[in-house]
Formats: sequence, C-alpha cells, structure tokens
Amino acid sequence: MNCDERFSKALHMTARQWRAALDRRLRDLGMSEAAWMTIAAAAKSTPAPSQSELAQMLAVEPASMVAMIDRLTRLGFVERVPSPSDRRVKHIAVTAAGQAVYERIHQEATVFRAETLSRIDPQKLAVATEVIEQLQLIIADA
Repeated sequence: MNCDERFSKALHMTARQWRAALDRRLRDLGMSEAAWMTIAAAAKSTPAPSQSELAQMLAVEPASMVAMIDRLTRLGFVERVPSPSDRRVKHIAVTAAGQAVYERIHQEATVFRAETLSRIDPQKLAVATEVIEQLQLIIADA
C-alpha cells in the first residue's frame, strides 16, 4: 500500500474509531451516536441551525435529519422554531434537557480528547492538524 492509500485509510479509520470510542463513553446516555452528534452540533451552533444546515454539518441526508429531529423532539432534547424570515424554514433549538445532555457530551469529549492527544508529541500534533486542515480546504474546493 502506497503512502497516499495509507493516509486515506488512516484518516478514515481514525475518524470512525474516534467516534466509536466517544460513543462507548456516552453509552449510558441511552442514545445513538447520531443522536448525540445531532444534539452537540445544534448546541454548538449560534444562531440555531435550520434542519438543512444541521443535515449538511453532519453530512447526512435531509430526510434522515428530519427523522432524527423528530425523535429528539419527542425526547424533549430539541425543538423546531419557525424562522422569522421564511415560514418554510425551521431552526433546531436545544432545550434545557438537551443542553444538560450536551454538557455531558462536551465534558466526556473534553476528557477523552485530553487523554488521547496527551500521548502524542505536541509538535507532531500541530503538524498533523495543519495537514488535515489544509486537506479540508482542498476538498472543499474540489
């Protein structure tokens, strides 16, 4: 396997393993990775994102996002808020219960990130970060 293939595979597998490891830490929340990622994305967004913006942030189909938002709304973690400028658009706002879940997600993610990245040389981590950020810009223009 050449370096390009190794890099591509490593990038893909690292992202999957990172999410799976965090998912294991959040298992006692009783929700799927897709659910906690949706709550986290909505909680970190200011102003509240529209359903389509949230789907785009999480790289999922709009129909899948609608179903996820329906579930999270029934659980009381998010609510749909009509857009003041376009009655067809609904923004996804995190409720107080959703904010409490997000705070738990954020706390676990912060601890996991610190534990994991502390095992990597800071200079190598900085270089890897720069490479991945540059790759994101290249891909965005592709």
